[in-house]
Amino acid sequence: MFTVLKIFFPAFLLFLFLFPSQSFAQASPTQEIYKAEVVRIITEGETFIEGGKSLPYQIVAVKFLDGPNMGKEVTIEHGKISSIRDNQKVQVGEKVVVLKLAVPKGVSYQIVDKYRLDSLLPLIVFFFVLILILSRLKGLGSIAGLFVSLLVITQFIVPQILAGRDALVVSIFGSFFIMITTIYLAHGFSRKTHVAVVATCIALIVTGFLGYFFVDFVHLSGLGNDDTFSLQFGQTANINFKGLLLGGIIIGALGVLDDITTGLSATIEELKLANPSYTFLHLVRSGFRVGSEHIASLVNTLVLAYAGVALPLFLFIILNPMKQPLWAILNSEMIIEEIVRALAGSIGLIMAVPITTLLGAWIVTRHKEKQINKK
Repeated sequence: MFTVLKIFFPAFLLFLFLFPSQSFAQASPTQEIYKAEVVRIITEGETFIEGGKSLPYQIVAVKFLDGPNMGKEVTIEHGKISSIRDNQKVQVGEKVVVLKLAVPKGVSYQIVDKYRLDSLLPLIVFFFVLILILSRLKGLGSIAGLFVSLLVITQFIVPQILAGRDALVVSIFGSFFIMITTIYLAHGFSRKTHVAVVATCIALIVTGFLGYFFVDFVHLSGLGNDDTFSLQFGQTANINFKGLLLGGIIIGALGVLDDITTGLSATIEELKLANPSYTFLHLVRSGFRVGSEHIASLVNTLVLAYAGVALPLFLFIILNPMKQPLWAILNSEMIIEEIVRALAGSIGLIMAVPITTLLGAWIVTRHKEKQINKK
């Protein structure tokens, strides 16, 4: 089995990066956006709207930090064209994102957002340093795996989907490569890692089949939210949106799957080392006990992760502004999609426990039997 892995991995690596990508048309930019710094607050106050409600506004001077007008100052009415809230007000020295607008008398500028990338960089550095301090070489491998994951998603999965290829097939191939690469980079090339890789592959296939069945069974189209709905127009109209939904389910479950398979595989290996007399059945029983604890926490973690992303949906359900029956809200594709994501991912997680336990117990006991037979 592991010999097959050694052959499969480099072959798959070659396939993934040499697989021809069909070119797709790039839309021409229709907006001009620049970075700028607030240099003066000229005036600020409040505007009153219908119902007696007041909203803040500012008139500010900003200096462009890039583009053809770099260094030039302009005055912008912030909160006049579109309303803002108190936490959207700007301060002197703050960097902002400015949109250039074409108006009948020439051009106008609008502050559309605050510039945050400078503030994000120290957080990312702190994250990586903390990983390296606590995990050392394994942490370095996990960071490399993170970059590989992003590279595969941005350079293989997304371009292939945009080129019109089946999103489900592309996501499965990309996920396999992400999983194999990241697990070996983080945990090294060892017997327990081999077990984790094979178990994750099987569990990922199970999750894919479950997702396909669930999506088809409840008649989902993959157009349950505004982002995917807008993709059905223009150059992205040829995307298989049901496949895109399934691909998202697989990629979303992948990170948690590899956590449970690597942890359980290492546990079984350590149990055998601690007590070489353990038989296959001993290891299976112990593995199931450990796995049940893992499932109890990770399934909840996965569901909460989906719920956190879908928190606005919970607000919508509670508020019910259209006064619809509860069944009508729950029946909407937007909500059913999130439920199917959570169910398919959680069942795949549960299945990873017996798969990893049985495979790991069989491998370590078989290895021990081979050593005894050699003697």
